[in-house]
Amino acid sequence: MNLPKTTGVLAALTADQLVPGVSYAFIQGQQTSLHYHGKKSWDPVVTKLLPEQLYDVASLTKVVGTVPVILRLIEQNRLHLDDSLTTYLPEWHAPRVTIRHLLTHTADIRGYIPNRDRLNAQELKTALLGLSSGPLLGSQMHYQDANFIFLGWVATKITGLPIQSLISQMVLQPLGMHDSTFQPDPKSSVPTTYDLQTHTNLVGRVHDPKARVLGENCGSAGLFSSLFDLVHFMQWMLQIRQPGVVLTPATLDRLSQDQTPMQDGSRSFGWQLNNFNRQEFLSQTGYTGTMLVLVPQLQSGLVLLSNRVHPVVGERYLWARERLLQTYLAEIWSKK
Repeated sequence: MNLPKTTGVLAALTADQLVPGVSYAFIQGQQTSLHYHGKKSWDPVVTKLLPEQLYDVASLTKVVGTVPVILRLIEQNRLHLDDSLTTYLPEWHAPRVTIRHLLTHTADIRGYIPNRDRLNAQELKTALLGLSSGPLLGSQMHYQDANFIFLGWVATKITGLPIQSLISQMVLQPLGMHDSTFQPDPKSSVPTTYDLQTHTNLVGRVHDPKARVLGENCGSAGLFSSLFDLVHFMQWMLQIRQPGVVLTPATLDRLSQDQTPMQDGSRSFGWQLNNFNRQEFLSQTGYTGTMLVLVPQLQSGLVLLSNRVHPVVGERYLWARERLLQTYLAEIWSKK
């Protein structure tokens, strides 16, 4: 698959030292091309990036794991989009918030949690359920981790199993994503942040502090995955591979449609909706430097895995990521 302009932008991520290394893939129907470039880490020593390393995919957990679990429960008639959150979590005091609001990031969750990262799991759960919903409920998209943390707890209430166990059983195993895990081997994992005091990396442990505290009960982050597994997932999303294994084709089709209450075109179930030259595409990014892009009309996709938080958070990466997205979309549409 020849995308020279996009490949050039990806090469610049490492050449300009925005990230230590990148693992990326282009998908065009049944054809895929996987690439690995740069280093695994810079500190405390420079190490080589190897194929099929595991990355902390951060918020990709939402769309790869939690969205399919919730939609499967809806297919099974065990959950409904218009159900109130208080039906499952009575500690929550805003009954107008529904499952649809959570899935589309339109719940407008408000409030501040003092010393959040110092709380234990039960304290953090109590604090999150003590937040409120604001006046923009159902009328504006506001991306928030809490939406998917709540969805994970809803799934647990219904099934009796932690959300991360459900993701493993209902998504990863059926799709044959054998590399993907919530308990990675540090030796196989790409490190995230570097601690100047201890001169060690955070490696094999999720970068997001809420996910570290909540552990198996966090549906917003925590998954580690490989490039190969995410390519497999993307081909499933494009209905190139086994469309009925986890969700029905009809449900997969709905993932390309606006699911917000206000129908403003901003969000599907979990996925961001956008358009390029009036053509729709789906995307999701992760704080650690990850991104998935799906163009169903062309049966095309891009997987980007990097560790832009190593050794410290790189803000220049965000501008480069947008340039990458626009270059990729322009190039694949030019080949239509």
